[in-house]
Order: sequence, then structure tokens, then C-alpha cells
Amino acid sequence: MPKNDRLILIPPSEGKALGGEHDPWTTDPSDATAPLRESRLEVIAALQEAMERARPEGLRKMFGVKGDALTRTVDANSSLDDAPTLPAIERYDGVLYQHLDAPSLGKRARRTLDSQVRILSGLWGFVTPSELIPDYRLKMSTSLPGLGKLSTWWREVVTEALVAERRPDCEVWNLLPQEHAAAWDPPTRTHELTAVFLQPGKDGALKPVAHWNKALKGSLVAHLVSNPAVEPGDLTEWEHPDGYLLDESSLTPAGDGPRQLRFVQH
Repeated sequence: MPKNDRLILIPPSEGKALGGEHDPWTTDPSDATAPLRESRLEVIAALQEAMERARPEGLRKMFGVKGDALTRTVDANSSLDDAPTLPAIERYDGVLYQHLDAPSLGKRARRTLDSQVRILSGLWGFVTPSELIPDYRLKMSTSLPGLGKLSTWWREVVTEALVAERRPDCEVWNLLPQEHAAAWDPPTRTHELTAVFLQPGKDGALKPVAHWNKALKGSLVAHLVSNPAVEPGDLTEWEHPDGYLLDESSLTPAGDGPRQLRFVQH
């Protein structure tokens, strides 16, 4: 696989589209995620064993849902290897993905999306946007018998696979929440960028956006893949539809750790 100049890391969404129109995931010959195949099978086996042993209250605690949502989760997680699939970018339909709005992207941007974006997942390790996956539910923070906490268990496998497909000086956009960022531990973070969106509070002080954080990151990803040559400094010319502009003072030189770009609502 060719070395790429940018890597964009994003989380999956708990919200997922139902059904599917493609063959099971085990038939997908994805080169990007081939190193994860055996690890995925281990996670699936541990998950299904845990489900078989758990009582109803244990299942509710494991997946964080109840009622019809729990029934759907158990059914989906019990048939992962032979269930119909959708491309990951269609399967995930949460807020970030709604605002990334992949169907609105042109062909070139869709190719860039698939080559640069990797979606970290408790079940899959990571997937590419075009990779075929079934419906499922499993948080990266879940602990499974024999494996422990999934973010810790996946860390070495995921990091090694992602580093192997990139140039050492690759620009990394880490847009992961803490739960998923725990599965990413590269040897250097010199070229890593994070993004925070700030808005004025009632007292006028800037505070991180909470509720709409995923929506804002989705729009940022759409901009990055639609403009693959854009540099961090070029983002001073980008205004998010909700009025967020890059604070130029956050454009610091590369150092030993990630650089945080601040986008402030005006």
C-alpha cells in the first residue's frame, strides 16, 4: 500500500444504519485492514463468549442499552460473521457522519476520504470508510474476558498497522475522543494535530463546545478531504458554517507532542 501524506483518525458512532446489501465482512479482502483480521476474530470470539455467560443485567451494563435496543444489539453481535454488510461510511450514521456528509463529496474527495481516514473501533481495531461491516455494538472502553479493556488490547496492533502504512513525517489529525485515543500510541507525535472548538460562555470566557463537538469535527473532516493539499496554516481562510474560525495564535511550530488547533466561534 502506498505511503500517504495525511492520516485522519475519527471514532465510530453508536448510531448505525440497519441491514446491508453486501456479503459478510469475512469475504472483504481489504489490504488496509488485513493485519487486523486474526485480532478481530479473537475479539468476536471473546464478545460472543461474554454474551453467552452474561445475565440480562450484565448485558445491559456491557452495552449500555436496554429494551428493544438491547435485543437488536444481542442479535447483531451474535451473527457478525454471516450478517449482511454496508460500507463503514454508510453504516455509521451518527452526528459526526451526518455533518461529514460523504454522499455530498465528489469522486476525488471520496477517494481521499478512503485513503486518509481511519475509524477506530472496539470491535474492528480500525476500518476504512469503504470497508464492509455488519451492524454491531461494542465500545472501545469495554472489557472482555481474556482480553481486558479493548483500547489497551488493541493499542499495539492498531498503532503498528497504522504506522506501517504511512510515511514517518505523515501529518496526523487526531480527532478521537479519549476513549478511542487510548488505542493510538505512535513512537512520535511530532506531526500530530488535534482540534478544539471554543465558544464564548455566559461570562464571555471561551469554553470547549460539548454538544456540537462531533458535528464540528465532521465538517472539518469534510473540508480536509475535499482540499487534500491544504496545510494547517491555510485553515485561517476556512470558516465553519456555524462561524468558527482558526485562532492563528494556535499555529505553533511542530514540537515533541501534538499541536492543538483552536477554532473559535465569532
